[in-house]
Amino acid sequence: MAFVILAVGVVLLYVGGEVLVSGASNLARSLGISPLVIGLTVVAFATSAPELCATLIGVLQGAPALSLGNVFGSNIANIALILGLAAIIRPLVGHDSFLRREIPILIAVAVIPFWLLRDGVIGRFEGTVMVVLLVAYVVYLLRQGGPSVAAEQAQEELTEAVRPWWLSALAVLIGLGMLVWGANLLVGSATTLARAIGISERVIGLTLVAFGTSLPELASSIAAARRREGDIVLGNIVGSNIFNVLCVLGITSLVRPITGDPTAVSLDLWVGLALSLALVPMLLLGRRLYLGRVEGLALLAAYGMYVGWLFR
Repeated sequence: MAFVILAVGVVLLYVGGEVLVSGASNLARSLGISPLVIGLTVVAFATSAPELCATLIGVLQGAPALSLGNVFGSNIANIALILGLAAIIRPLVGHDSFLRREIPILIAVAVIPFWLLRDGVIGRFEGTVMVVLLVAYVVYLLRQGGPSVAAEQAQEELTEAVRPWWLSALAVLIGLGMLVWGANLLVGSATTLARAIGISERVIGLTLVAFGTSLPELASSIAAARRREGDIVLGNIVGSNIFNVLCVLGITSLVRPITGDPTAVSLDLWVGLALSLALVPMLLLGRRLYLGRVEGLALLAAYGMYVGWLFR
């Protein structure tokens, strides 16, 4: 029964995120906000909404290990699993400016959790720093302009007719409700499974919960890979990982400080940082921004070894 509830929670998170993105985008359009602003704020934030809800509810329900596992596990799955699958489906080709601009930010953000957990607590001071950095990152993106996953996704959604503002607002409320409900079911069932099977909450968070909350990124990345839109896939993964740390950990720790054992999550932090660093030589292989099937298989193999190590 716990598996069924977990599956229902995942579905609610996925559908709720889709409803929220659609409603928020239409609401912003009805208020006259530009597509670029919608993409870099509303859409980008909404892709991290499942992780935020699951992490926040996990902390409020007294499962901080599951919450941290969700964030770090999602970032690992985004690069090793989702980016690997997308590259196997269709080799990814992007622009050099993307690598120069956003990959260094991704690596810097991958280092931040080491500082956050230096004393075993992510407090409100650290949360404030994360939120400030998040705002600075969004402002930076808005000033840079150019191609970005959020802007591209928003442009696609803008092909639909604008709905009345009240209907869009209702969709936002429904989407948020589904996210909160789904997160409650996901966290509760995952905690029950961890205790029943004898697996730590950290491992459940790193695998089942992380995969469930990463479904929006998985669906959008595979769809973009099939359309040969490598920039969207790369931007989706990089942007999601940055938002997971700055937004999810930042907002959650502002609501309630997050406790965590630095030694327990050290492997996960190092794996996340190593994968972020590995993107640089992989993407520059052949002197161009390119991620082919060989690199995709290498990423999937790395993810398989990591998960195998967790369940050893």
